[in-house]
Amino acid sequence: MRLRDVVDADLETLFAQEQEPEANRLAHFPARPRDAFLAHWRTRILGNPDGRAQAVEVDGELAGSIVAWWQDGRRFVGYWFGRAFWGRGVGTAALRLFLAGEAARPLYADPHADNVASVRLLEKCGFRREGTNEDGFVTLVLRD
Repeated sequence: MRLRDVVDADLETLFAQEQEPEANRLAHFPARPRDAFLAHWRTRILGNPDGRAQAVEVDGELAGSIVAWWQDGRRFVGYWFGRAFWGRGVGTAALRLFLAGEAARPLYADPHADNVASVRLLEKCGFRREGTNEDGFVTLVLRD
């Protein structure tokens, strides 16, 4: 496994991964139309000088991405993996690598409580629960 910068050529694969219905259900995040997805990635992620977007490669295949960004004065991390890579430890290993290069603390994540695997992944990487909002999103924080 390796992490590298996301490049424009990765976006079609990342778009296809976001179209997975089970991933959308667990994340409580609807799949976006292609144009909206590409515009978001090109302007808000790749075009954000304060953000960090890493592609996760497993055996030369694009498994997903991990992104960090500032929002309302807090640094957040988020990720998305293709379904073929679920349940294999890819997310945990990739996030650990990502965190080794991400100096900002505290670092926040807010998966939906229905996404038990995502909450568990974050906890394995040292994040601790701080609460759940009225919409069911869990706030997890990595402080050190």
